[in-house]
Amino acid sequence: MELKVTSGALKITRKGQVTIPKEIRERLGATSIYFEVQGDEVLVKPVRDAGGSLKEFAANATPHRSMKQRRDQAWEEAVREKTGHVSA
Repeated sequence: MELKVTSGALKITRKGQVTIPKEIRERLGATSIYFEVQGDEVLVKPVRDAGGSLKEFAANATPHRSMKQRRDQAWEEAVREKTGHVSA
């Protein structure tokens, strides 16, 4: 697939949301992204298969932790595994 859209200005909504153009989403091949602020620039990287990492973590979760604590830790591990960084 040839990528036609490689850059562009996006509107940020009042809720802080942006829509990533379809061509870029398809090119990334991921349903989650990791972003990192570097000075006045933002680096965006795909996080592939975070759901698989979350499912694997949930199977080994300890019962005394809340679901939010389990989800947050699983997300951190999935991001670290896929990008080598800790999420913000």
